[in-house]
Amino acid sequence: MRSHRPIIPAIGLTVMAAVYVLALTNRTFWSKAFAYFDDHALRLVSFAAILLLLHVAVLGLFSGRRLLRPALMFLVLLAAASSYFSDRFGVVIDRNMIANVVETTGSEASQLLTLDFFIHMLLFGVLPAGLLAWVQVTPASFRQRLAISALSLAAAALLIGAQASYFLPMWRQERTGMMSHLVPATPIVGAISFGVRQFNETGVVARPYGADARTGAALAAADRKVLTLVIVGETARAENFSLLGYGRDTNAETATRDVIAFSNVTSCGTATAISLPCMFSHLGRAGYSNAKALGSENLEDVLAHAGLHVEWWDNNSGSKTVAKRVREIDFYKAKDDRFCQPEGGDCNDDILVDLLRKRIGDISGNAVLVLHLGGSHGPAYYLRYPRAFARFQPDCQTAQISDCSREELINAYDNSLVFTDHVLAEIIDLLKAKQDQFASSLVYMSDHGESLGENGVYLHGAPYMIAPSQQTHIPMLAWFSPDFARINGLDTACVRQEKDKPLSHDNLFSTVLGLMDVHTRVYARGQDAFASCRRPAS
Repeated sequence: MRSHRPIIPAIGLTVMAAVYVLALTNRTFWSKAFAYFDDHALRLVSFAAILLLLHVAVLGLFSGRRLLRPALMFLVLLAAASSYFSDRFGVVIDRNMIANVVETTGSEASQLLTLDFFIHMLLFGVLPAGLLAWVQVTPASFRQRLAISALSLAAAALLIGAQASYFLPMWRQERTGMMSHLVPATPIVGAISFGVRQFNETGVVARPYGADARTGAALAAADRKVLTLVIVGETARAENFSLLGYGRDTNAETATRDVIAFSNVTSCGTATAISLPCMFSHLGRAGYSNAKALGSENLEDVLAHAGLHVEWWDNNSGSKTVAKRVREIDFYKAKDDRFCQPEGGDCNDDILVDLLRKRIGDISGNAVLVLHLGGSHGPAYYLRYPRAFARFQPDCQTAQISDCSREELINAYDNSLVFTDHVLAEIIDLLKAKQDQFASSLVYMSDHGESLGENGVYLHGAPYMIAPSQQTHIPMLAWFSPDFARINGLDTACVRQEKDKPLSHDNLFSTVLGLMDVHTRVYARGQDAFASCRRPAS
């Protein structure tokens, strides 16, 4: 019986797939390209031709009988998935974003897999892939494949060479801008880079760092235990903190608790997988790499070397190996009906306050506790706060944020900040209630910020070089009990006067060492945010 399936030469199908991917799964990329080339229509046409030829050159190598269909189907499905997140949220799916995907929790990942996503995948991925599987293909010989790849590459080189003074500088300038939005090329390169990095970091052992650490005379003379809480916020941006000038009252509770809000603080990265290990390392943003961070002990280790009691309590996606050598308590998928959602496993951050209330009396010595909040992680902002804290209405009640107006989205995000503010106020009140046992301090810093639709960008994880300020300008708060300030010799009025000085995640390492009177060669006074306001204890 004669088949009615069309017969298409392998090279022809390769070109068709390349045209489809470039033309129909790169809306964000082409919108940026049109803006970049502006009135240079001929250059835009040349640029499109170069990209098509490069795609054909690469795909032509896969035009054999067994490889062609699987390769093209994979390409189309990957392009469809990548284009959804690029077009809907303006994100760049590079190596760091892939690291975020790999290290995120199941519930966070599931919140991105909305009905809108599956419809998009059906239309732009599954159906085209099905067509690729349905048609009959005439395979190309090895010589034909090599020839088409070589000819396509040569033609692309000629077009580039004809306008090298334009295209080469454009590539250098736009490789983290317009070009980073090209799918599926950027995700493929990012995945390869991530895999190579993971392979190279396998078996890396952290070298000792700050092993000479010891506590000083101030702690030795203290008339009670000294406790510092480091609160790591999640996805909180400074722009929406009323303590920092935002028009809405998102910090009503901490505003009455004598906290100090710092206005000029920047993050090390734009995603948790980068910012978290960076902020607890001694490397600073300029010297940070994942390999270097894995290869050295961090702040948690130095505090432990000093003989302090150190724990990490996590209501997020883990410590990213920061707490590898200290006690870590994980609340992901905790089963506590008072705080946790049965359907997704996420728990509200007051579960950390509940544990602190139960455990604080058991702390036998001077201690540093790190509390890693779930905070304002999107896109399901509405899951980050109980309904009693839905102050701003109407709020977006879905992870499919394209179904919400920008007002509803911002309302939900601001409500999550209101609840974070409540959690911080609860912790401060608890520390005040225990002031007969502890001299306490609290430092809150968010890991990174968040985009809420500014210039069409949502969520976070943008390459740092092109990241908007909403993703890098973060809130930082500090609170000190009177006894802590006395023991530490800290002039809180002086700290308040310096609230506008430039700070960053780079300052956390030495600041916490200074707060806990830890003496070590690795302490850098110039990086201690409060050093200039520390006086000898009376």
